[in-house]
Amino acid sequence: MPDPNCPRCGGSGWIIEEREGLSGARECGCREPVDPSVLYGRAAIPSLYHRASFENFVRHQNNPDLQRELAQVFLAVRAYAKEFPNTPKPGLLLVGPPGTGKTHLAVAALKMLIDRGFDCTFFDYQRLLDLIRKSWDPLAGSSSREAYSLALESGVLLLDDIGSHRVTDWVEDTVTSIITTRCNEQRALIATTNLTDTEVGEGVRARDVSGSGQVVYRTSLAERIGARARSRLFEMCKVVAMPMVPDYRIQTSR
Repeated sequence: MPDPNCPRCGGSGWIIEEREGLSGARECGCREPVDPSVLYGRAAIPSLYHRASFENFVRHQNNPDLQRELAQVFLAVRAYAKEFPNTPKPGLLLVGPPGTGKTHLAVAALKMLIDRGFDCTFFDYQRLLDLIRKSWDPLAGSSSREAYSLALESGVLLLDDIGSHRVTDWVEDTVTSIITTRCNEQRALIATTNLTDTEVGEGVRARDVSGSGQVVYRTSLAERIGARARSRLFEMCKVVAMPMVPDYRIQTSR
């Protein structure tokens, strides 16, 4: 684990250097190797995604067009995980309808980062907010009290299904605080969302379930987390839009 007070790397464990006009990253001397099993235990990846990896990501091999679109998404996410922290932006945002493989890819990236020695934490968005709210109770357990600190300080935070909670002033302020703090301190955030955004476009259209050809747009990300949090999220994240593929959960249940 890196020294959180290290003046050279700022607690990230990595030093960014410029050499002959190119940026590169090298490990800081304050960084000590940690057993991957310890890092996996701290990451708290849900059991549903214990086997998620880049190798077993669904490719839709019977549909060349979908396969090509998914290949582009796959390569973008894997490149982020392989190049981190020497990436143009410290974060990654996966946007698209349910069942398109966002969480699978996000966890695959998280696992690659863990294998490379990074301290990572997985949180379901709604559960994180529930834990933070419970932390106000004096009788709350330590996991509730530590949730907010983990969301702020974890080396890499995976926030799954961001915007799934109904919006309130408290939710907006809490999410804005987490995203802004991580953005300001250049701490990585990997996030997924089912919500639409005007800058992403067709990648977040709702499915045409009626067969009429009419496309209905869902609630926007800004409406659910607030304009400030949305702005900082896009500032710090590479945005990857998932293609309009069939919901794999429905496909696999048949």
